[in-house]
Amino acid sequence: MSSRFRRPKLFRRSRVLWGSFNLWRPRLVFWTGALAIGVISVGFAKLADLAQRTFAGVTQSGEWTWLLPLVITPLGFVLSAYLAATVFPNSQGSGIPQAIAARHLHHDEDRTKLLSLRLAFGKIVLTILGLLSGASIGREGPTVQVGASFMLAVARFGGMAQAKGLILAGSAAGIAAAFNTPLAGIVFAIEEMSRTYEARANGLVLMAVILSGLAALGLSGSYNYFGTADAAPTMLRDWIVMLICGVGGGALGATFSGLALYAGIRIRRWAQPQPLKRMLILAGLCGLAVAVIGVVSAGQTFGTGYQQARGAVEGHALPQLFFVEKLLAGFLSMISGIPGGIFAPSLAVGAGFGSTVGTLIGGGVALSAILGMAGYFAGVVQAPMTAFVIILEMTGDHQAVIPIMAVSMIGYVTSRLLSREPLYHGLSRVFIAAAIRARRNVDKGSQI
Repeated sequence: MSSRFRRPKLFRRSRVLWGSFNLWRPRLVFWTGALAIGVISVGFAKLADLAQRTFAGVTQSGEWTWLLPLVITPLGFVLSAYLAATVFPNSQGSGIPQAIAARHLHHDEDRTKLLSLRLAFGKIVLTILGLLSGASIGREGPTVQVGASFMLAVARFGGMAQAKGLILAGSAAGIAAAFNTPLAGIVFAIEEMSRTYEARANGLVLMAVILSGLAALGLSGSYNYFGTADAAPTMLRDWIVMLICGVGGGALGATFSGLALYAGIRIRRWAQPQPLKRMLILAGLCGLAVAVIGVVSAGQTFGTGYQQARGAVEGHALPQLFFVEKLLAGFLSMISGIPGGIFAPSLAVGAGFGSTVGTLIGGGVALSAILGMAGYFAGVVQAPMTAFVIILEMTGDHQAVIPIMAVSMIGYVTSRLLSREPLYHGLSRVFIAAAIRARRNVDKGSQI
């Protein structure tokens, strides 16, 4: 009798242990994925910085090397566009529209065409290739697609079914680790990625940001992206600068996003008969134009623009037309079809615009650059809270909290009046429409 009762007790204990493992396995896999996003983001950042330094070293090492971009940049653009179209499809552009589109799709196989480990690898490689070629792109937007892809893949391995929440968490973790801005990662996920408050995804987003941030801190230490600033408005002209940066930055941002959406439509129609051939021609022409702008600006517009923006935040005035040149270089890089983000170049454009405004009016360059970044960035992405939080965390300028908030809001309102559709959401519609068409074709084929 004792053996008959002992065996069920052992079975019950093993079932409890197995049940506990099944309960904890998804959490462990999720935590591992979030930590991995932080590690990958730091490695991506170091490789991107190395690529920029390599390009600068090659093109500024001799008497005639400043002409090398006229060859290197167009060829790099063509190679990057070719690989993006043939080997890593859906890796083009920032990567944020792909993550937004994946949240609107209902079939897992449709999501994997936009977010996968293969695409994450391709995104990193091709973004670095773009920076090696002198493209005016950033790594922060691509980190969003990488983070969302990685989180979706590892969580699928762990048996987690909350696809939308996982994409949100991976995107937030990517932004937080890329900029070392944990609050901005959370705000970005709520305001830009979802456009709605989702209580169920709260825990996923918060935990992913914490773990990826801890991994990034462990590897890179605590730092502010643009150093630490203490600029604050002290005179009437500083408040005039604030108004100009808000209205002017918002208008510039709306112009950039509106032209990008319009150009995207026109380019897709133009490329339709021979998409690969024509897109490679476009990439080469855009690369040549970016090279010419870079040569004319003495190399100032190549790459992310991080050094230029940080110099302005530290009080060093930029050339008065830098923001125009950087805006054109960023626009051409974006429409060329190569992978690469617009976060860092947009901040550089904003810093250049603010620096020019401050120089002309006689205000402080540091404060003007920070306000210019807030106004232009809010105008481009039409996400004022993200703009305010990310710039505050990147500069640490707590003395200008209210001006940064005000400029972000003014830039957003101005942009909304001029361009009704947010840039990333407008671009995401292209991927959603393509997925719907492919799904209909599959359904028709199965019916036949």
